[in-house]
Amino acid sequence: MGSGPYCYSNSFAMLLGAQAPSTAVIEVATGGPFGMQLIGGTLVFFDAYGWDPAQGFDRALAAIGWTSTVSKGGDAETALARLAAAVRQGPVWVGPVEMGHLRHQPEMNGPIGADHYVVALDVDDERVLVHDPHGYPYAEVPVGDFMTAWRAETISYGDPYTMRTGFAKVADVKDADAIRSIIPAAIDWLSMCDEVQMPPGSLGNGAAAERVAELVEAGAGDGLREHLMYFAIRVGARRLSDTADCLLLAGYDEAAGVAAEQARLVGSLQYPMVTKDFPAAADTLRRLAPTYDRLRAALV
Repeated sequence: MGSGPYCYSNSFAMLLGAQAPSTAVIEVATGGPFGMQLIGGTLVFFDAYGWDPAQGFDRALAAIGWTSTVSKGGDAETALARLAAAVRQGPVWVGPVEMGHLRHQPEMNGPIGADHYVVALDVDDERVLVHDPHGYPYAEVPVGDFMTAWRAETISYGDPYTMRTGFAKVADVKDADAIRSIIPAAIDWLSMCDEVQMPPGSLGNGAAAERVAELVEAGAGDGLREHLMYFAIRVGARRLSDTADCLLLAGYDEAAGVAAEQARLVGSLQYPMVTKDFPAAADTLRRLAPTYDRLRAALV
């Protein structure tokens, strides 16, 4: 199963197999869609302020009725031996890894600071066999490249050599109930009430949208335009569209309408960012800014 921006959700779905909920439910259950963040005044994501994927994994699995065993850390030799032993029992969820070291992906020649997740299938002395949800089934990654990627030195969160095994279903949970169970966390994310350590200059939700509008009007330099048009917009719009569907399923009709509006606004940024119509993009971001308070109010 594959979609680069939904790498961890697709990797989870591959591990859970026929009993997996949709990747939309997995993604929304992490809590990621509920907010917007500008990290350190330069890096923007359409996800919750102070959130990173690792914070949502256990919550998502609990919401859908699954558990897994996490192992991480140690040196490269020990980690590789651990992975080799694990794949003999079945596929292994691996990540974060640095995507830039996965050289089976065209144009990847070194670290780019992009987190990624894969499913490991087999290990030998020369290569690690993976299902890469970026669209590369049965990709062979040289062991050296894989271990460098898995060390994740250029990823801003998580621990080196993290993997999950022993996936077990512990409860039958309907999709609607899974989404209802994470609503309190969603409200907390939108309220920005968690005491998270963020770099100076970081902003969340409406303030983030307003500041990004200013940066876009100024020319979206220092890689901002590229980050938005290659990654942040497309994953943000899809995540919010899935959020709208999930909220509707769970009976939060008003909140679903706000999330759908957010999805359309974020998705509509793609064309003006590609064509450098920065005034149009800035106007859209300013229309997005008040929707975060409205989504929180609708969920409350």
